Amino acid sequence: MSESERWRVAPGSTVDLTTIDPGSTDGAPGEGDKDATKATFKDLRHELRDLQARLWAEREQALLVVLQAMDAGGKDGTVKHVFRGANPMGIRVTSFKKPSEDELDHDFLWRVHKVTPAKGEIGVFNRSHYEDVLVVRVHELVPEQTWRPRYETIRAFEDGLTRAGTRVVKLYLHISKDEQKERFDARRDTPEKRWKWNDQDLVERKRWDDYRSAYEEAIAETSTDAAPWYVVPADHKWYRNWAVSRILIETLHDMDPQFPTETR
Repeated sequence: MSESERWRVAPGSTVDLTTIDPGSTDGAPGEGDKDATKATFKDLRHELRDLQARLWAEREQALLVVLQAMDAGGKDGTVKHVFRGANPMGIRVTSFKKPSEDELDHDFLWRVHKVTPAKGEIGVFNRSHYEDVLVVRVHELVPEQTWRPRYETIRAFEDGLTRAGTRVVKLYLHISKDEQKERFDARRDTPEKRWKWNDQDLVERKRWDDYRSAYEEAIAETSTDAAPWYVVPADHKWYRNWAVSRILIETLHDMDPQFPTETR
């Protein structure tokens, strides 16, 4: 069994996030030791950088990394730490905000498909098309008969990307409600973090259980062999960074990109 299997959601399985410990350090070096795990980061970054270089040079495949989490779940921090040292020319990070009027005039995947990674690239979605079965569900922005069929549409969309040579990896960064509160407090009370503070986050926090249920169903409905979901315990940032690095490295090794033998 590969190392990343411990976090992978098997297709067709149910998901109960209350049974998954967000503070877990299972599998980390040194039997879950923080210092021993952080000591591996330099080698992990070198390995990821080398695999990315091969992907970029080969220009035959692409990798799409989808990051989802509760507010303060660590999406920005994951991008910052996991991809440190990678070639910025070959990585494109897209953050999805509230849809514009133009985007709302199109189908919900219109704004997503046009920013999927090109061959040779690693694309990272900081939030994603999944907001259209999460936020719209929790806030009842559209009726259930509109958002529920989107599961099938998303599965078909991701399957199509895979068939065209783009590997899709979806990561749910799983934090506890207590950890979220600590991170919110740090944003409010630390001057250099205060720019992240938003009073609306506290309003959304009241819907924690609603969001959890929405995530559970979305993950269960859309974790496939072609585009699996991984639930990564993320209360410990060092463990989150290690786990995400391991998942991406294993994925890239499986893709096995090669340097071209001839000049293009």
